[in-house]
Amino acid sequence: MTTTPIPAFPSGFRWGVSTSAYQIEGGADADGRAPSIWDTFAGTPGRIVDGSSGATACDHYHRHTTDVALLADLGVDAYRFSVAWPRVRPDGGCPVNPAGLDFYERLVDDLLTAGIDPVATLFHWDLPQPLQDTGGWLNRDTAERFAEYADAVAARLGDRVKLWITLNEPFIHLSLGHGTGEHAPGQALFLDALPVAHHQLLAHGMAVAALRARGAGPVAITNHYSPVRPVGDTEADRAAAAGYHALHNRLFTDPLLGRGYPTGLTTPAVRDGDLDVIAAPIDVLGVNYYNPTGIRAAPEGSPLPFDLVELDGYPRTACDWPVVPGGLRDVLVWLHAEYGDTLPPVQVTESGCAYDDRPDAEGRVVDTDRIAYLDGHLRAVHEAITAGVDVQGYYVWSLLDNWEWAEGFTKRFGLVHVDYDTQTRTPKSSYTWFRDLIAAHRAAPRR
Repeated sequence: MTTTPIPAFPSGFRWGVSTSAYQIEGGADADGRAPSIWDTFAGTPGRIVDGSSGATACDHYHRHTTDVALLADLGVDAYRFSVAWPRVRPDGGCPVNPAGLDFYERLVDDLLTAGIDPVATLFHWDLPQPLQDTGGWLNRDTAERFAEYADAVAARLGDRVKLWITLNEPFIHLSLGHGTGEHAPGQALFLDALPVAHHQLLAHGMAVAALRARGAGPVAITNHYSPVRPVGDTEADRAAAAGYHALHNRLFTDPLLGRGYPTGLTTPAVRDGDLDVIAAPIDVLGVNYYNPTGIRAAPEGSPLPFDLVELDGYPRTACDWPVVPGGLRDVLVWLHAEYGDTLPPVQVTESGCAYDDRPDAEGRVVDTDRIAYLDGHLRAVHEAITAGVDVQGYYVWSLLDNWEWAEGFTKRFGLVHVDYDTQTRTPKSSYTWFRDLIAAHRAAPRR
């Protein structure tokens, strides 16, 4: 890691951290919350690496005041959290569960009291199980139910949430949840899952309308982006990489920005008028980035037209993901070049890494690898800004070590170490580093 100070960011740049409901809240049976697809998935033997679930997770539902205090000490401008749909509308539709909204009202008010902007994500993969029982995202009606849910949350919190994010990483929910079955709801439909993409995007567009009707805003969506690198020199390898790029990076961006679906990635689920709903103007595009993707042509008989290949020559995280900070710069510059004036301002809404963090004999958690990771990725963001990209914020994933989906409790992404037996929170060295970085940039001369 270089010891050279990270260059100053523009005035108004937003410093934040992100979490999601099922990964930290716990309280799975508290105050009227009903099961989500992740409760069902985690309860299926063999689905989660360590056999755990998010039923308790970090117990944030009962300890949110402690976590808000950590946020205040960290000095962030904004906290991105997600609202649990099955806590607010347990059956997916009516009626609203007031106790569920009460929790988020307490959280939002405590954040505002601490001088932190609440950034609310409405869907971070925890679909109510009753909606999955009627088809989930393969069913167009789920988009209607999502818009109703968005309206209910905005009716209570629309005057206080500072940024609304409709969906988190719809590509990952499509690909892992419905393409390969590695995530909930565990469907292995491969390219037959494309209606899921359309119905998620339709839900986004309907939710944008619902939020704006309530006077809530600004409004965003958060997409997962990955620069695609062909592994191999054949024309087939290059074609496979181009096809994967369209699927991963353009499927959920082209329609949002008025281009319709990329060639070959449309679906009969599209109806007249849908693309206009999807292309409703948004105020911010959220960019989540973790690593590039290596692609080569698939062997004959594969259910997909590409193979994912590990990229060699890079340090790797505990998730075995390559650490490539320049990939974040490349994604941001590509978005700017590809979409031009149609691209709204960008915020990096997730950027982070898992390492095997353990307290030392004095109880400290010294995570120098994470500090190096964040240092490199922030420099990449600065390079993108220098290249002309309007990047307005950076959110670390994540505030807390948490329940990491199919990996259970085996991967730690947090700036704060969590002892899952005692729920003790211990800020790591990276927490102190990020706190000092924010303070230094806030004190620097403005431009």
